[in-house]
Amino acid sequence: MKSLEELKAIRERNQGAIGIRSGNQAHEEGTKYRTHVLVCGGTGCTSSGSQKIRERLVEEIKKNGLEDEVGVVKTGCFGLCALGPIMIVYPEGAFYAMVKEEDIPEIVSEHLLKGNVVERLLYDETVKGNNEILPLQETQFYKKQHRVALRNCGVINPENIEEYIGTRGYEALGTVLTTKKPEEVIQIILDSGLRGRGGAGFPTGLKWKFAAANQAEQKYVCCNADEGDPGAFMDRSVLEGDPHVVLEAMAIAGYAIGASQGYIYVRAEYPIAVERLNIAIGQAREYGLLGKDIFGTGFDFDIELRLGAGAFVCGEETALMTSIEGNRGEPRPRPPFPALKGLFRKPTILNNVETLANIPQIILNGASWFADMGTEKSKGTKVFALGGKVKNTGLVEIPMGTTLREIVEEIGGGIPGGKKFKAAQTGGPSGGCIPAEHFDVPIDYDNLIAIGSMMGSGGLIVMDEDTCMVDIAKFFLEFTVDESCGKCTPCRIGTRRMLEILEKITNGQGTMEDLDKLEDLAAHLKSNSLCALGQTAPNPVLSTLRYFKDEYIAHIVDKKCPAGVCKALLSYKIDADKCKGCTLCARTCPNDAITGSVREPHMINQDKCVKCGACMEKCRFGAIYKE
Repeated sequence: MKSLEELKAIRERNQGAIGIRSGNQAHEEGTKYRTHVLVCGGTGCTSSGSQKIRERLVEEIKKNGLEDEVGVVKTGCFGLCALGPIMIVYPEGAFYAMVKEEDIPEIVSEHLLKGNVVERLLYDETVKGNNEILPLQETQFYKKQHRVALRNCGVINPENIEEYIGTRGYEALGTVLTTKKPEEVIQIILDSGLRGRGGAGFPTGLKWKFAAANQAEQKYVCCNADEGDPGAFMDRSVLEGDPHVVLEAMAIAGYAIGASQGYIYVRAEYPIAVERLNIAIGQAREYGLLGKDIFGTGFDFDIELRLGAGAFVCGEETALMTSIEGNRGEPRPRPPFPALKGLFRKPTILNNVETLANIPQIILNGASWFADMGTEKSKGTKVFALGGKVKNTGLVEIPMGTTLREIVEEIGGGIPGGKKFKAAQTGGPSGGCIPAEHFDVPIDYDNLIAIGSMMGSGGLIVMDEDTCMVDIAKFFLEFTVDESCGKCTPCRIGTRRMLEILEKITNGQGTMEDLDKLEDLAAHLKSNSLCALGQTAPNPVLSTLRYFKDEYIAHIVDKKCPAGVCKALLSYKIDADKCKGCTLCARTCPNDAITGSVREPHMINQDKCVKCGACMEKCRFGAIYKE
């Protein structure tokens, strides 16, 4: 078992290397390598070949005799997922984007051996000119971010516990076990104003206080790492890049409420996260940071993984606990709430990954440090998975109160192709669409609810003028229909009926009465569904009806899709003035719907057209359009 003194020695031994990698210091005597090459090992970069790049890099470094001078570090996600595979070389801070395997020999021979940065591979925002490199923290993507939950992602090797300790890891656990009473820990979390990052935003300290007050011979701490929202990958990235922070936070929570056992419920389709969690748990046990008598204080706490099969409903706390127990993942009626009767009917707290990732930093830096960030009722930072029609897709962590405009236009780099911002969906299938009229709303829990959306776990999907809002509502409702567990009738039947109405509208068969039916069904689902899946399923429909009702009316009355998305309402036509009669469209059409002579304007037979768009894609003269 490691003592606090031994942990301090490990931290001091690793601090120099961590400082270099985070861009906070140049090479110092005593650090093992003069150069650190960080290669992203998150899911995004791994899927685009970062593992082969890392292997080739190690091979080329050995070939050039640099293995004693250059250290290669597999890290978690850097955030700029659109630019993967990513490699950063420190102390220079050279950010190489979209690296290919064939680029490695040049990087090694020129940069690592001769000291000449390979400018053609640099992320364009970091190029200052005259061989000067702009620090990553000063680029548009990073300069408005404030990393708390993501602080170690892209900095440390997540499979090395000593590197986590080098960033003051497990110091917060040692502090609470040796200097603070459980009630003092809970008060710090209460004073910080930390709210749950999993969706509803319930005060974390209050949840812990309720569980601590209930006496039982066994209590549990659960971590929700199920993350099922389409387009959301915040929690997965924390687990892949900094798994020990979750273990440390769960142990702190266990001490605060009097629990000795924790469970991390993580979906099996996150193989990298699962692998790194298993490695981290094994290392923590080996170092005596999980298990019996932690730091010699008499406190016992251990953690086990439970793999989920990817059911969205298991993001709901009682369904998740039912699944951990080995039963079908279905929600239970509340009350009693989990703080009284949760896992195995014992007092239980459940926090998601991002919530827990804030805990050690709050303990180390104090409640006021965290409370000073954000807004009056929404403290701290929030991680978003930024996706959709935006230049810089990836992970961002911003202080609460940052506006949607700042996220999309500054951090996200704006919308490609000169298109206009139309809406942003927050909260996934449980949230709503935020229109351009609220582009400057400060993002926090209460503001989002006031405009018909919600924070959710942190998915943020940007939409441009080519997006059909009726189709978006249908997309999210299709998801909730598939993911409904079927236990309660309002959700099982109500979501299906709402989807049928939306399909009717997008097929050009809707009536104005259907809009009233959608709102009636939505009200019924919200008030009668057993759990939050059904209660929030109507949100995408209600928010699009609220802000984009004109699009619904166009689909129903005019039989037109203004965005040109809904196939049943589209017509492909040929502009006779632009058509050159090259016959390429006719030869491309899979259904022989296009006729015309060579060098003569062609025509499309609307009865035969299957609206695949192949003709428009192939036309070299811009003669084909859709309406």
